[in-house]
Amino acid sequence: MAESSERDAAVVGAHRDLTPLEVDVLRFEEENPRHTSLKEERIRRRFDRSAAQYYQILGTLIEDPDALAYDPVLIARLRRLRDSRSERREERRRQRFDSAAPRFDKAR
Repeated sequence: MAESSERDAAVVGAHRDLTPLEVDVLRFEEENPRHTSLKEERIRRRFDRSAAQYYQILGTLIEDPDALAYDPVLIARLRRLRDSRSERREERRRQRFDSAAPRFDKAR
């Protein structure tokens, strides 16, 4: 456990743009990768913030070069998940639009 704390202190020192809260969010996300109601309760207890506030911080960290330098594997995974979800949402929007668009028969 002390090793992890020393590593985090060294990394925070090397990447001054990451706050202790941001480092804690990244560590928490690595420990709790799945979104569940239990995770939301843990977020409230550990950070004294709503899940929405937590995910806003995490969303900002996903784009932060210092966060990428701190934990490139985690940030790459989170980016892939975000991009995959975004693509699925866009596909659902396209499907709704396509099914709702009026069809014109060109054979007339």
